[in-house]
Amino acid sequence: GGEARKLARTSGETRPSKLRLPEMTSLAPGSQVVTDYLEKSGLQADLDAIGFNLVGYGCTTCIGNSGPLAEPISQSINANNIVAASVISGNRNFEGRVSPDVRANFLASPPLVVAYALKGTVTEDFTTTPIGTGSDGQPVYLKDIWPTNEEVATTMAGCMDRPMFQARYADVYKGDKHWQAINVTGSETYSWRAGSTYIANPPYFDGMSMTPAPVSDIIEAKPLAILGDSITTDHISPAGSIKADSPAGKWLMEHQVAKSDFNSYGARRGHHEVMMRGTFANIRIKNEMVPGIEGGMSRFGEEVMPIYDAAMKHKAGGTPLVVIAGKEYGTGSSRDWAAKGTNLLGVRAVIVESFERIHRSNLVGMGVLPLQFKDGESRISLGLTGDDSFTILGVADLQPRQDVQVEVTRKDGSKFTFTALCRIDTANEVEYFMNGGILQYVLRKLAA
Repeated sequence: GGEARKLARTSGETRPSKLRLPEMTSLAPGSQVVTDYLEKSGLQADLDAIGFNLVGYGCTTCIGNSGPLAEPISQSINANNIVAASVISGNRNFEGRVSPDVRANFLASPPLVVAYALKGTVTEDFTTTPIGTGSDGQPVYLKDIWPTNEEVATTMAGCMDRPMFQARYADVYKGDKHWQAINVTGSETYSWRAGSTYIANPPYFDGMSMTPAPVSDIIEAKPLAILGDSITTDHISPAGSIKADSPAGKWLMEHQVAKSDFNSYGARRGHHEVMMRGTFANIRIKNEMVPGIEGGMSRFGEEVMPIYDAAMKHKAGGTPLVVIAGKEYGTGSSRDWAAKGTNLLGVRAVIVESFERIHRSNLVGMGVLPLQFKDGESRISLGLTGDDSFTILGVADLQPRQDVQVEVTRKDGSKFTFTALCRIDTANEVEYFMNGGILQYVLRKLAA
């Protein structure tokens, strides 16, 4: 707090060389207590003076809720292929999350966010170039205004105490008058409201029997996406804004939701119809099946279309699907919808060079088979394409970490086989998988 305060106050004496209109600034604390101690320290007024006004609490700007950039700026960025950057003090730096127009996002401490806003660029070195010019005409460097540890400690001691936290959280579960006015029905289970675009009964248990049927082999599956390295869970299931021309946006408009009320994927995680349409819908994802195109697109035959649309066409024809990728598949936050959406699109297996630990586990939990290329092999070395078909036999008899034979049929009818490692790692995971997923497994255990 103290260091940001000094930076903010110094800005009143500094004429920043590049504090320009294109910059969007905001302050979104994680707690109302933060507002209390910022105001008590006098820092909030200083932050307000340079554009860091309170916009809300929790997930706001970092998840894309700050609104679009001004139209001339957006047009200039896209017309000139500019790599625009953002600097935030949040904990996520996924591509395109702050804004679809912002390709690069840097994580920094709050005082450095303020400093970068004053400077107006991320391409210069703070240690060798000034932030701006002081009222005396002399350059002002970051080191000139960075406070000492003693200054920080004194400021914190003077504006933070235990009663502040107790007062703010004493009635945290009571809510305001609007929360209290919500009509609810008392029942042991949730009463689904027909027509809701936020919460719906998901199809995970549709047609489920108390005895699990044998898991079927994967026969002649087609690739839905062929992806590169470091595909994050935000690439797979973005949490940010919903585009009007996306499958999710079109579905919302078909259900009389105005564009201004789309909210975000993160806010609509309770509705599978929105979330499955948002799976692989990240604006920066690159599907190698459609080279030169950025965004959640795929092919059905030779026709290019959104990944969701292609998945539904395959599903209508009874064709299972696979996803193929490189190293570090599923990195980032442990987003369960990255596995849920994959399942709902009809993907039976994901074949990659390596998995992020939690996403691999989540795939198993949703009944999706995780397979790993053997060392030295990859989609590239094997020459895998979107025209290939994949057959995986013996699925009903899988054991933890066993080798699996994958038969590939080329477009010309020729075939070859490669060996993959089954990344169902434990006996418990085998049981989840054989039940169709952990949800079905738990329900059967509860009902037994």
